[in-house]
Amino acid sequence: MSVVGIDLGFQNCYIAVARSGGIETIANEYSDRCTPACVSLASKNRMIGNAAKSQIITNFKNTVHGFKKFHGRAFDDPFVQAEKPKLPYSLHKLVNGSTGIKVRYLDEDKVFTVEQITGMLLTKLKETSEIALKKPVVDCVISVPSFFTDAERRSVFDATQIAGLNCLRLINDTTAVALAYGIYKQDLPTPEERPRNVVFVDMGHSSFQVSITAFNKGKLKVLATAFDPYLGGRNFDEALVDYFCEEFKGKYKLNVRDNPRALLRLHQECEKLKKLMSANSSDLPLNIECFMNDIDVSSRMNRGQFEETCAQYLMRVEVPLKTVLEQSKLSRDDIYAVELVGGATRIPAIKERITKFFCKDISTTLNADEAVARGCALQCAILSPAFKVREFSITDVVPFPITLRWKSPTEDGLGECEVFSKNHAAPFSKVITFHKKEPFELEAFYSSPQDLPYPDHRIGCFAVQNVIPQPDGDSSKVKVKVRVNVHGIFSVSSASLIEKQKGEGEEMQIDSEPVVQNGRAEDQTKMQVDQDGQSQCDQQNEDNSSSSKGACGEKLDPAAGCSKAKVKVKSIDLPIMSNNIRQLDSDVLNNFVEYERQMIIQDKLVKEVNDAKNAVEEYVYDLRDKLCGIYENYVTQEDSNRLTLMLEDTENWLYEDGEEQPKQVYEEKLDALKRLGQPIQDRHREHEDRPRAFEELGKKMQLYMKFVDSYKQKDERYLHLTAEEMSTVEKCVNESMGWMNSKINAQSKLAITQDPIVKVADIIAKIQELEDACNPVVNRPKPTVEEAPEVNDQTSGAHNGPTAKQGAEGKGDAKESQQTKPGTKEMEVD
Repeated sequence: MSVVGIDLGFQNCYIAVARSGGIETIANEYSDRCTPACVSLASKNRMIGNAAKSQIITNFKNTVHGFKKFHGRAFDDPFVQAEKPKLPYSLHKLVNGSTGIKVRYLDEDKVFTVEQITGMLLTKLKETSEIALKKPVVDCVISVPSFFTDAERRSVFDATQIAGLNCLRLINDTTAVALAYGIYKQDLPTPEERPRNVVFVDMGHSSFQVSITAFNKGKLKVLATAFDPYLGGRNFDEALVDYFCEEFKGKYKLNVRDNPRALLRLHQECEKLKKLMSANSSDLPLNIECFMNDIDVSSRMNRGQFEETCAQYLMRVEVPLKTVLEQSKLSRDDIYAVELVGGATRIPAIKERITKFFCKDISTTLNADEAVARGCALQCAILSPAFKVREFSITDVVPFPITLRWKSPTEDGLGECEVFSKNHAAPFSKVITFHKKEPFELEAFYSSPQDLPYPDHRIGCFAVQNVIPQPDGDSSKVKVKVRVNVHGIFSVSSASLIEKQKGEGEEMQIDSEPVVQNGRAEDQTKMQVDQDGQSQCDQQNEDNSSSSKGACGEKLDPAAGCSKAKVKVKSIDLPIMSNNIRQLDSDVLNNFVEYERQMIIQDKLVKEVNDAKNAVEEYVYDLRDKLCGIYENYVTQEDSNRLTLMLEDTENWLYEDGEEQPKQVYEEKLDALKRLGQPIQDRHREHEDRPRAFEELGKKMQLYMKFVDSYKQKDERYLHLTAEEMSTVEKCVNESMGWMNSKINAQSKLAITQDPIVKVADIIAKIQELEDACNPVVNRPKPTVEEAPEVNDQTSGAHNGPTAKQGAEGKGDAKESQQTKPGTKEMEVD
C-alpha cells in the first residue's frame, strides 16, 4: 500500500512519500521537488507541471494556472469575475452555473470544469509518485486551505476521483503543518499536564492562514483558525507589476496591459525581483530584453521602496493574528512558539510584523515549502494499515458555524438550531431527535455569511423520506445523524424511525426541537468510535479521529432518548435524498473519469510517436558522426557514400514530410537505416571485442593444460582422478586450441570492412563448452574416509589408506574402533 501526501498549492505542488522508515519529498522527472500547478492543452496532447510552465508565454491562451480557487464557485461569483480580467485564458459559464475553463485541445474548442483540470494535475502527481515508489499509487492525503467551504472541498474530492486516487483525507494546510511539527517531538507534555500551544503561520502564494494548536504527548488539538483568503505572495507580485506598468508607460510609452505575453513576462520578472529583495536590501535591477515592440526595458527597486509599494497588504497581516488569539482565548504569554511556513513568510517585513505582534522570536524549524506535504504523508501513514506509526491523534476544527433548518410540508414556520459552532471539534457526529408524522426536509447552511469567503452560505438540502405516524396516531421519533467527516464535509449520514412495539410503557414527553448541549471535555475523550447498538439512554454522538484511536463526543439532552420504563422499540432506516450545492452528479463524474482515461491514452500515444521520431533523428546524427570517425575504417567508400546520402535524405524528410507521421512510419525509417548501419556497427564492435574474447579463451586453455601437466607429474592433489578423465580434459583443450588457431588464421585473411568469420558470441560459446567439459573434473573434491575404498595391508598409495591411528592398529582394529565408538567424528584422508 502506498503512502503519499500531496500539497496541492495555488502555484506549486509538493509530493511526500513514506519509505525507508521516514518521510521523503520526491522529485519529478526534472529533478525538481516542486511541480508547478500548470496544465497546458495542445493540438495533440497535454503538458502538465514543468513542461506546462514553459508554455505559459508561448501558449498562454491554452495554459491554465491559478485555478485552485475556482473550485466549487459559480461563474457569477464576485471572486471569479474579479479574477477573470487577470487571466490569459478564457473562463466559461457551464450549464449548471459553475465556472468552466475554455481552451483549444485536439484542434477543437473544449470547456473543462475546474475538477477536470485539477484531476489532470493530480494524474501527473500520481505518475510522479509511482515512478518514485516503483509501485501503483492509489491511497493519498491531500491538503486544502482551512477556509475552504463544503462545496469547495467536495469539488477537490471529486477531482481526486477523476485522477483515480482514493483520498483518505482532505486535511487542512495548517493541521498538516502541525502534524509534521508535533509527531517528532519527544518532549511534549503528558495528557495530564498543561498543553504546549504553538502558532502556525502559513502565507503562501494566494492566501494567509493562521492556527493555534495545543500539543500533548500523542495528540494535537487545533484550538482556533483564522485567515485572509485574499492575501498572499501574488498580491505583492501584482503590486510590483502595477508599479512597473506605470513606470514603463511613462518612460517607454508602452501600455503593458494590452499585451498578455508581455504582462506574463513582467509577472515572472517581478516574482524573481521580490525573492531577491527578501535576501538583499540594496538597489536591485529589473531588465527585460525585447519586452514589447523590440524595446528593452530596465528599472531598479530596493526593499524600502517595495515595502512602501506594498504597505496596504502589509497592514492586513496582523488582523488574522489578532483574530486567532481572541478565538483561542489565550494570551501571548500562553504561546510556546510561532512557526512560519509558506513562501511569502520569507519577506522580511512580514516576519517583522509577526514578531512584533506576538512579542516573541519567530521559529523556522520546518521546511517552509515542504512542511504541508510532509504532514499529509504522515497522516496517510497513520491511516495506512501497512505502516506502523507512533500513536498520534488529531482533532481539527469546523472553520465556520453550521446551522440546520427543518420544515414539513404541512407545517407552518421553520425550526432551526446550530449543530456545529465555530471551531467545534472535527470530525464529529451528532444525533438529533425529531418528532414528526410525515417526511420533512433539512437545510444546512453556514450561520455567519459575513465571515464566509464565499458568496453562497448554503450547504445543501436533505429530504428525510418515509416518515409515518405511530399506530396510535402520535408523532414518530426520528433520529437523524449529522456529521462533519474527516474531509471537513458536512452530511446527513443516516436517519431512522423509532417504532413503538405493543405493550410498552409510556415514554417521557420529548420536545420536537432538539436541545443540544456540549458535554465536558473529560466525557468527550472517553467516547468510542462509531458506537453501535446503544440503548436509548446511551450517548449518541460519535467521532472518528484521524488516527482512528480516540474520539470526542457531544451530549444530547436526556429528553432526547431516555425512558422511565423499559420499552421495546424497533429502528427502521429511512432513505435520505441529498441535494448539495454545486455537487457533480455521479453520471457526470463517471464521464469525467472515463474522459481522463482517454486523455491519458492519447498522451501515451503521442509520447510513443515522439519517442519514435526522436529515435530516428538521434540515429541519423549519431551514425553520421561516427561514419567520419570510429566507423571510417569498417566501411567501404562506396557504402559510406550511399549511407551518408541516405542519412541526409532522412534528415530532410524529418523536417518536411516527416514532421507529423504515424509511429509505424518512423519505425520503418529506423529499420531501413539500421539495415545499412547495423553491419558497420557490428564489425566495429566485433573488431574491438574479439581480441579480448580470444585472450580469455587462451587463458582458460592454459589453465586446463597446467592442470593436466600437474596430474602427469603425479601431483598428490589430483591423484584421486582417473587417467580417462584427464585424457578427456586434454582432448577438449587440444580441440579448442585447434579451433582457435584456425579461426584466427581465417579472420586474418579478411579485411576489416568485411563481415567477420568468427564472432565474439561464438568465442564465448566455445569458452562455455570448454568449461562444461573440464570443470566437473578439475573441481572434483578429494573423497573423505567414508567415501574411500577399503584397502588391505599391502595396498600402496597413502592417499586412499587409513588414518594414522588406524595404520598403527591395522584394518581390523580400525573397524572395531569404529564399532565401539559410534560417536567418533569422521576425518578426511590426507
